[in-house]
Amino acid sequence: MFFVAGARNTKFREVDILDKKKTVTALKPGEDRAILLGLGMILSSVMMYFVLGITILRSYADSVWTEEGVCIVLNSTVTADVNCSYSCGSDCWRISRYPCLQVYVSVNNTGRVSRLSHNEETHDASSECFYVPRCQKDSTAMHAMILNISERLKANQQVPCYYDPSEQQEMTLLIRLYDHSTVFHSLLWPSCTLTGGALIIMMVKLTQYLSRLCEEIGKLKT
Repeated sequence: MFFVAGARNTKFREVDILDKKKTVTALKPGEDRAILLGLGMILSSVMMYFVLGITILRSYADSVWTEEGVCIVLNSTVTADVNCSYSCGSDCWRISRYPCLQVYVSVNNTGRVSRLSHNEETHDASSECFYVPRCQKDSTAMHAMILNISERLKANQQVPCYYDPSEQQEMTLLIRLYDHSTVFHSLLWPSCTLTGGALIIMMVKLTQYLSRLCEEIGKLKT
């Protein structure tokens, strides 16, 4: 009876060991895939940070129009027509014209008169005109668009704007290409991806640690 019971216990232990080996073998590929997924998420988030750093963050940091205020529209007039070129096919460019709208504003009721520009891109394209439309063949449509913008500015009188607090840049902007909310939302997704990838790797490492701990406890009991 003793030998029979001993043989049975030995068989049970062998079956238990085989089951544990099967479980470990089954978990190993899943853990490897999870770690690769986490590393892939971290790598993609780093690449997104790099792209954002050389595009949005650089433009945001280089912008001098950091203070938000209220601008009172003093004058909004069309001064002259400006030439622009549009594509008419492969290696084909033609000339069109759009009216140059100049807008002068008073910043925060300080008496400081400044020229208003739509955003940083408009300021870089033309320091004289408030808005530079996309050049097209139909110059009448561009003219109507500029006049509509002028009428809206005259009707509103007061508009939010951005200005340079150091007053090194005399021009003010109606909107910024990349403000605080744009930068926050652009950094939110890569941050979430980075956090998710790190959590996946931490959970896998924690599972491996607990598995080894349970195995050592099992050995001590036997």
